Amino acid sequence: MHNIRILILDDEKRVRDEIEEFLLGKKFIVKKAGLPSEADMFLQHHQIDILILDIKLPEMDGINYLKKVKSEYPDTEVIMISGHGDMNAVIEAMRYGAADFFQKPFRLIEINNTIERTKRFISLQQKLKEVEKSYGFLSKEIEKEIGQRLIGKSSGIKKVIELMSKIAETNDTSVLITGESGTGKELVARGIHFMSKRKNQYFYSVNCSAIPESLFESEFFGHKKGAFTGASEDKAGWFEFANNGTLFLDEIGDMPQSQQAKLLRVLEEKMVSRVGTHKMKEVNVRVIAASNQDLESMAENKEFRFDLYHRLSTFIIHIPPLRERREDIPLLIKGFVKDYSEKMGKNIQKVDEQAMKLLKKYDYPGNIRELRNLVERAVIICEDNSLKKEHFRMITDKLEYPDTNVAKEPAPDDMDLEKTEIRLIKKALNLSDNNKSKAADMLNITWQSLDRRLKKYKIEA
Repeated sequence: MHNIRILILDDEKRVRDEIEEFLLGKKFIVKKAGLPSEADMFLQHHQIDILILDIKLPEMDGINYLKKVKSEYPDTEVIMISGHGDMNAVIEAMRYGAADFFQKPFRLIEINNTIERTKRFISLQQKLKEVEKSYGFLSKEIEKEIGQRLIGKSSGIKKVIELMSKIAETNDTSVLITGESGTGKELVARGIHFMSKRKNQYFYSVNCSAIPESLFESEFFGHKKGAFTGASEDKAGWFEFANNGTLFLDEIGDMPQSQQAKLLRVLEEKMVSRVGTHKMKEVNVRVIAASNQDLESMAENKEFRFDLYHRLSTFIIHIPPLRERREDIPLLIKGFVKDYSEKMGKNIQKVDEQAMKLLKKYDYPGNIRELRNLVERAVIICEDNSLKKEHFRMITDKLEYPDTNVAKEPAPDDMDLEKTEIRLIKKALNLSDNNKSKAADMLNITWQSLDRRLKKYKIEA
């Protein structure tokens, strides 16, 4: 950290000189001013780290000058000098951003302790800004490469990006991404790939739960023509497709145990052979696996190979669920509203206060994917420039009318919408002698709408 630059603003020359002498002995860079107008000149032309400010001043009182400084020079920390009767003013000053204070008459040890506390605070603020800058840069780099951005300001998402950055610096280390469904595991995997030296090579994504066990070897390792019925030509497997790049294995916990040993062998030997041949081919692939299940517990319960788990989990990144980082919800919503408004040619500018309060309260079992879908639906039905509570009916009832013993009791027939609709349709048909056109007129719906309901409820006209 550079030498601290301190400006003393006090209308008493004796006080200024005494504090200056002490601070110069501590090797600080010190400036002095007796009036706020003089202090303005120093602040305009010099970087001041700490302003020592008297509460009682000519031209402008210390509280108002504090507000001015924090508005125009937010990085300058302010220490207030107060008299014995100024404690209410000190409390007000702390509310407006003062970092600390000491009282007149003061002892030099008190000044020293106050300066040291403020130095530690400045150092912490600088580290936080460096983290913020690094986080913002990484997030933008990911967006540039894959068209999506990791949105959020929570400590959880910042930790994810920090780990992504570290693992991207390695070239071969396997990665296991854990987290509930919908948290963005593939986005994190793509981000790692495009921040790594492999970014100009292929990123291949595979959903392990969607592969029939009978096709596992053929899909992963490829096959020779004639290797089995239907193998009409040579085919490369996913390891060959992703050679020199990244293979992303989503839902790895659903992979049949009979095939896990074969995957482990390839990860260990970095060699594959196509089905129907013994010829081995070297592959250079970084494997990133993901699961919404607890693979460690599965391994302990012999539901997943323990050796494969340890091979995949060299480096683990856990993505917290959305309910554990609620401060990210407004940012995510803002991003989704902007994206879908542009795609649909709408001019939706904001989410009103009631709707935002509702959205921040909901737990999102489907995480970011669910939130995205809710916003997309709301944008579709919105005819205004603002999303409101009624545009999120899918979650309003869940929050405002939570399940209770009363709610779980069967509703009376006259409150059951489906039964009421069936009863009215049958009554209209009866009154119209089963003439569907007349019945539709009675019900104030179209003939086609009535016909759809007849089929839905299997009513014979």
